[in-house]
Amino acid sequence: MQLKIKDQPFYLQATAVLFGIILIVYTLFTLADILIPMAFAVFLAILLNPVVNRLQRWRAGRIVSILATMVLATILVVALFYFLSSQIAQFGDSLPMLKQKFAEILLETKHWVTAQFGVNETKQDTMIKNALDSSQSMVGKTLNGVLGVFAVVVLIPVYVFFILFYKTLLLNFIYEVFAEENSKKVSEVLAETKSAIQSYIVGLLIETLIVAVMNSIALLLLGVKYAVLIGTLGAILNLIPYLGGIIAIALPVLMATVTKDGFATQLGVIGAYIVIQFIDNNILVPRIVSSKVQINALMSIIIVLLGNQLWGLPGMFLSIPFVAVLKIIFDRIDGLKPWGKLLGDNIPTQHKGDLWKNPLKRKPALNHS
Repeated sequence: MQLKIKDQPFYLQATAVLFGIILIVYTLFTLADILIPMAFAVFLAILLNPVVNRLQRWRAGRIVSILATMVLATILVVALFYFLSSQIAQFGDSLPMLKQKFAEILLETKHWVTAQFGVNETKQDTMIKNALDSSQSMVGKTLNGVLGVFAVVVLIPVYVFFILFYKTLLLNFIYEVFAEENSKKVSEVLAETKSAIQSYIVGLLIETLIVAVMNSIALLLLGVKYAVLIGTLGAILNLIPYLGGIIAIALPVLMATVTKDGFATQLGVIGAYIVIQFIDNNILVPRIVSSKVQINALMSIIIVLLGNQLWGLPGMFLSIPFVAVLKIIFDRIDGLKPWGKLLGDNIPTQHKGDLWKNPLKRKPALNHS
């Protein structure tokens, strides 16, 4: 007889779950150099699959359809990098002046901190150096050790091609792993996973484009230098849930501080970005980004932080769609449904049990002795 999860003692359940989590996290961390490019490739392959299917319906061969789709995607990516590089080139022309102005502001800030808090400038320099070394180490690990140029230029396109080419083989393997009576449930999980990832990524791209336009227009109206570059970077950073928005606001505020006198522009930037964030969170995300990815705010923050701790910056990008796939699976398995509810954003109107009930309203037990 097969036992249900709830029939097992709690300490056995907790031990099994904890051991499983430790084993999974250790594997993900150890094999990060292999798994991160593969994870990006899986999501990209799912995103590009409708284009490949459309070309195949137009009588194009499978290999031709895949290669044509990948060429089109490459052209779009190269165009984006060309646009950003042209903006960065203009930014480089004014870099010496900006560095001098920033040094003056930094010196004035050091004097103010010393006067207000009694922290001498030597100690401040040490704190700044430690912070910069830490950030450089994290960026270096992300770019060189985990998701280096080789992975981006070679591994990810190769993975995408073979995932699309062997799509039928991979799907048949998934079906054959499970018993035949579970085929319908497996089909539902795969269909929902494909739909959620496709609509989520497409929604994010559209949202990013709209936010980039709004950021750039706001900064241009406020007279902030390199408004298009900073606005676009802010929209890309906005892809990192919660944490990216803070950095996106800091960039134009810093630029306004370096290039303008007074604080009127900085306050205008903060006000404009608050309005843009309000529009983004209350209009764009609910209507454009797929509603299939229903992860509540608390879990989203925890997941993003855990993703950063595990895989760095790539982990922050991958964490939300990855957990969305887990939620789809949890919702289809009886023993894991409570975990799916914990991740979701459907808040129950009533709780089970009387733990949180007002003890003053409880009726005292009658003594029959």
